[in-house]
Amino acid sequence: MTTTIVALVLISAAMHPLREYFIKSDATPEGVTLAVVFQFGVFAGIHAWVLGVDPWISFKVWPFMVVSGFGLLFYYWSVVTTLRTGDLSIYYPITRSSPIFVVIFGYLILGETYSLTMLLGIALVLIGAFLLQYKPGTRLLSQPLTLWFAVLAMYGHGVITLADAAAVRQVEPMAFLFCMYLFVIPAMTLMFVVTRPAGRTVYGHLFVGWVQSPFRFLIAGSTAYASYYLILTSFQLGANVAAVSAIRQVSIPLSVLMGGLVLKETRMNSRLGWSLMLAVGVVVIILAD
Repeated sequence: MTTTIVALVLISAAMHPLREYFIKSDATPEGVTLAVVFQFGVFAGIHAWVLGVDPWISFKVWPFMVVSGFGLLFYYWSVVTTLRTGDLSIYYPITRSSPIFVVIFGYLILGETYSLTMLLGIALVLIGAFLLQYKPGTRLLSQPLTLWFAVLAMYGHGVITLADAAAVRQVEPMAFLFCMYLFVIPAMTLMFVVTRPAGRTVYGHLFVGWVQSPFRFLIAGSTAYASYYLILTSFQLGANVAAVSAIRQVSIPLSVLMGGLVLKETRMNSRLGWSLMLAVGVVVIILAD
């Protein structure tokens, strides 16, 4: 794995927790999520226009667009359903464990092979990521339905990763994102309207945040787009999908620091210790690829 690809993935991971922070701390998480998705489409369109890229050419990979779009809707639906009843500190690592899905799918379906060293690195990353967020004394199986939705979210994220990685090796990332989000934005709006809590208006559920905290919404969307564009660029440069998915887990210790310094969360010492395991796993992956 080249230093350029590693740098792109690490910069992306550094920005990723900002979106999670704004979604977690906002009174209208669905509104923040829809704002992020909307800005993905807008920024991708502007990006393509500035660079003179014809976005419509991306329809030549429309099967990947369909798979990724449905995966995105399924992922967000599963995440929202999970977090309605589940503790973020328990279930977030599960929804972020898509490298497991990517490796298994790549091996069984795509015929890809991975060295034992890379598999060891991915295992260290996933174990470290899980232990960072796991709260001692809790039981995962105490909420089996919630656990099931968290696993479904992990599958959805894995599908998105594989489809996008294949697509951007044939078309420009911003063109692909722009065309896909033309369909994802209205579909997600409808999904959140239909699933909104009883008694809450559509405006109060999805759009009031643009009036009350517009800068939060803008920062959440712009950093999320920049973060994911860097990931798609790394795929375009030929990066190993499983390795990139694992290295992105470095965003978890960054979120731990954010939680301790900004949200005043506890257990900082133990969490930073598990962060070291995750960091070692990242180094192993980089050296093995």
